[in-house]
Amino acid sequence: MKTLAFVIFPGFQIVDLAAVTVFEVANSLPGGPYYDIKMYSEHGGNVVSSAGVGVDSLPFGDHPADSVIVCGGMEQIISTPAFLAFLRAMSATARRTASICTGAFLLAEAGLLDGRRATTHWDTARELQRMYPKVKVDENRIFINDNNFWSSAGMTACIDLGLALLEQDLDMASVRAVARKMVVYHRRSGGQSQFSALLELEPKSDRIQVALSYAKQNLRKPLSVDELADAANLSRRQFSRAFRLETGQSPAKAVETLRVEAAKAMIEDSYHSIDIVARETGFSDPERMRRAFLRAFGQPPQAIKRAARLEAA
Repeated sequence: MKTLAFVIFPGFQIVDLAAVTVFEVANSLPGGPYYDIKMYSEHGGNVVSSAGVGVDSLPFGDHPADSVIVCGGMEQIISTPAFLAFLRAMSATARRTASICTGAFLLAEAGLLDGRRATTHWDTARELQRMYPKVKVDENRIFINDNNFWSSAGMTACIDLGLALLEQDLDMASVRAVARKMVVYHRRSGGQSQFSALLELEPKSDRIQVALSYAKQNLRKPLSVDELADAANLSRRQFSRAFRLETGQSPAKAVETLRVEAAKAMIEDSYHSIDIVARETGFSDPERMRRAFLRAFGQPPQAIKRAARLEAA
């Protein structure tokens, strides 16, 4: 049985403990239990989260663990020499070390991320890079694994991190079983953006939101302006004017953004050919998809596919 050491501190973000549920559910799978889950804090006892909910913990000490997982916090995290020493000592013997959200700041302060790629919550990524220039911060990732040092984005990205760690320990069938039990997507790929196109467009009215949701659910269709206007129950002229006012984009550009996002996720999460991905996401041909990828990401679909395979390997 593998020991998982979750490291918390006063004011930690309690949603980060959603990752615990991944391993809790995994323990109920055939052949389990697989994990012994422990909570550690500098002084032990009840540790109050930023939400005001307390969690019991064990004090720091000589506690060998297979994996060390450091939680993050809503506010700036104040470390202590004992805290950093504990992280260094635990990481020296653990098979892997991980951070959730702004927990990356603690690993970076301990010097554990020097020369490594890492991510954190998008809102603090640039501050992490400024404070710790030796860390190679990628603010547009769900999670990153660099030589058994893992880091994840904020909030619910801890679930994706937990599922990725579970896949490393068991197999993809176990990941799917746990994800179904937790009622979440089986696992976003590490390279997936922390943002979604719908969130970025930020439509203000329900009608434009309905049109965008309709588009996302029907990407294989041509999706003309008239069709989207019908979905919004507006005239073509009203729809086009309202759409640009609310999103800052034309309907055609927004649909391309949705298609590119869906195609990238499909490329990273499957072994489908580029031709199939182009067809399934509504691009009329692979060349049109290639040009859209160059506009959005500065690289063609084939390059993203190669990168995804290398990361998986």
